[in-house]
Amino acid sequence: MRLGVLDVGSNTVHLLVVDAHRGAHPIPMTSEKTILRLAEQLDPNGQLSKAGADQLVRAVAGAKASAKKSGCDDLMAFATSAVREAGNSSEVLDRVRTETGVELKVLSGEDEAKYTFLAVRRWYGWSAGKLLSLDIGGGSLELAIGRDENPELAFSVPLGAGRLTRTRFKKDPPRRSEVRETTEWLAEQLAPVARKLKRAGEPDRVVATSKTFRTLARLTGAAPSSAGPRARRVLTDAGLRQLIAFISRMSAHDLAELEGVSTSRAHQLVAGALVAEATMRALSLTQLEICPWALREGVILRRLDHTDGTDQSDTGRTGQHGARWS
Repeated sequence: MRLGVLDVGSNTVHLLVVDAHRGAHPIPMTSEKTILRLAEQLDPNGQLSKAGADQLVRAVAGAKASAKKSGCDDLMAFATSAVREAGNSSEVLDRVRTETGVELKVLSGEDEAKYTFLAVRRWYGWSAGKLLSLDIGGGSLELAIGRDENPELAFSVPLGAGRLTRTRFKKDPPRRSEVRETTEWLAEQLAPVARKLKRAGEPDRVVATSKTFRTLARLTGAAPSSAGPRARRVLTDAGLRQLIAFISRMSAHDLAELEGVSTSRAHQLVAGALVAEATMRALSLTQLEICPWALREGVILRRLDHTDGTDQSDTGRTGQHGARWS
């Protein structure tokens, strides 16, 4: 059985098709990304623009065609903060469903944190003990902690790299005053969540996922992607501070020239680094391990937990193409 997951995020529409017969370690067979930057196409009233909706419909239709071409038996499609927070979200979702036949499930921020935590748990296993997972997206930051596959606490806060770039920076590169003020503001925003997480107890392992964290780790000396997913990669607070001093003075054009920095995300790298640094400081963390699995893998794993790939008849919420969500 080939299972497809379509992730409509703040920056990209990402299709991942896997061989679901591999169970705990499904093999990626197709991975396609379309850059949309939906979060940047919200108008002053918080509505997704017609141009943004047009691009989304085309991207979803293209992904559906690619999934069919790849022999995908089941397609699960979900959207995160950009669509979730759009004032015209219902209209956009209706249009996507009508014009493409794909029904996008809008995940809550807490669901994002939980699915990501599940992926991290499965990657590291039970021997990892109490896990703390962090994920910086385009629109939000997800945090979760726990010893089981379901976290004890899960939070989503509107501190995504794309959101902060759009709302906090007026210049490229940002002014020093903007960097300083954003750093102070982030500390205030993170303080309540940090207090709750600290009360949950000391984690045995702190893990970060997402493209932002992977890029920051690579720029501070972590192994390149060519070393494979099993290579141990870390991000330290000292390395991150040094990196911020360097990249905060560079334009997005110059950042895109750095190894490991994608052109589509270069403009929000500084904001992402500031969120990472503020989170580590708020939680008194000196080092993070980088996990290759994140939200998409969590969605796939939960799906596989609830079916053997053939029986779609028992309980559970059912989406387009028979995909079930826990």
